[in-house]
Amino acid sequence: MDAEDKQHKDVKMKNAMTVDVEDYFQVAAFENQVKVDDWGKFNLRAGDNTRKLLEMFSKHNVTSTFFMLGCVAERDPQLVKDIVAGGHELASHGYWHQKAFRQTPDAFFNDVDASKKLLEDLAGVEVKGYRAPSFSIDKRNEWAFDMLKKAGYTYSSSTYAVAHDHYGTPDWPTKPYMLDNGLWELPQATIEKFGKRLPVGGGGYFRLFPLQLSQWFISQFHEQHDHPYIFYFHPWEIDPEQPKIDGASAKSRFRHYVNLGKMEKKIESLCRSREWGSIAETFDLPSLAGGKS
Repeated sequence: MDAEDKQHKDVKMKNAMTVDVEDYFQVAAFENQVKVDDWGKFNLRAGDNTRKLLEMFSKHNVTSTFFMLGCVAERDPQLVKDIVAGGHELASHGYWHQKAFRQTPDAFFNDVDASKKLLEDLAGVEVKGYRAPSFSIDKRNEWAFDMLKKAGYTYSSSTYAVAHDHYGTPDWPTKPYMLDNGLWELPQATIEKFGKRLPVGGGGYFRLFPLQLSQWFISQFHEQHDHPYIFYFHPWEIDPEQPKIDGASAKSRFRHYVNLGKMEKKIESLCRSREWGSIAETFDLPSLAGGKS
């Protein structure tokens, strides 16, 4: 353990590690270049990349919540079983990685219901959590929370209280809260700094910024909040050898490809330097433990 890792080991509050299991050709950045009907033409790389993460997490005694796409589980059912066998929490990322606010309530329900049922059938465990693709639950589709409750979910981690060109609702809560229907929402991590609210939950921001700055962001989060920190990323982010997608804008290409070659080592350093658990382990929600909400 190097000095940079060691200096953060005294953080006693657990952090929640989460992985959104989708493949490189399924991301929102390339939705205009690769249509859903063409996904079957691409070789699946999410399985090998996720198994690499499972090995890393085992090495460093990290447990995680894996928000998995139904369409990935359908193509690699053994991956679902590998995740559960590793002691991790299995959760849903929907079936087809379609932004929630672009769907009708019925279409959204069918998507999240089908994903939950498939994952549960394959794994033999209850799926309690859901994360919307691109954090796509906002003021346009608050009905999505009722659809998730109807489908039998216990919690969602689908909102980001920041301003972003693709997602975000800045005036929504930054802390975990229970909705009127009994569903819990666990927003992505933010801090207040320099007179602004900053997104510090991981993903592309973690790839872009130096590791030392991201570690400082996490420490600032713990100073400002009394609930666990949620970190998220994707298996394709540790895969610099993934085939390139042609035709996307320069902005989309930059966001997707920046620092892919550095991500695996940065994730491993994060695993070494802090205590990590799944959402089910980390958040003290009565409904996750089987009690009343």
